[in-house]
Amino acid sequence: MLELLKRRRSTRLFTDQPVSEEDLDSLLKAALLAPSSMGKRPVECVVVRDRETIARLKTYKKHGTTALESAPLAIVVAADAQKSDVWVEDASIAATFLQVEAEALGLGSNWIQLRRRESDTEPSEVAFRRELGLPDHYGVLCVVAVGHKAEDKKAYTDDDLDFTKIHYETF
Repeated sequence: MLELLKRRRSTRLFTDQPVSEEDLDSLLKAALLAPSSMGKRPVECVVVRDRETIARLKTYKKHGTTALESAPLAIVVAADAQKSDVWVEDASIAATFLQVEAEALGLGSNWIQLRRRESDTEPSEVAFRRELGLPDHYGVLCVVAVGHKAEDKKAYTDDDLDFTKIHYETF
């Protein structure tokens, strides 16, 4: 697991090769297997493969959407805020599981934050809800861009880890 985590880096450039149905199935299973508070499972995903829709989604956030320019797959991670008061944490775990599974499959991924982010005219969450038909009581945490990597990034090593951030017994 540690070697997998060291290899996982944010990918912002993807090839044109589509993500297979089998890999998509594995990605979604990983998200659905993520733990949630009190087992409420408020997280839901919207799978977007249509290039025109992905291009529109890119415009719903001012910055940090480069990965959507070439990603053949976008998975929007949202959650029913009426079902769980900790939907942000639950959705974060699901998105992280999805990204780790992408790396395990040899795919690249990039978390694009939407919650508390803006387009030029409105909150990103509002625009994503409208575009994708999500109910108003759903929080939209992020969109994960996924695809075959078109860039190589060096894996982390133990030397990259800042162990001064680890504290024992007290801060």
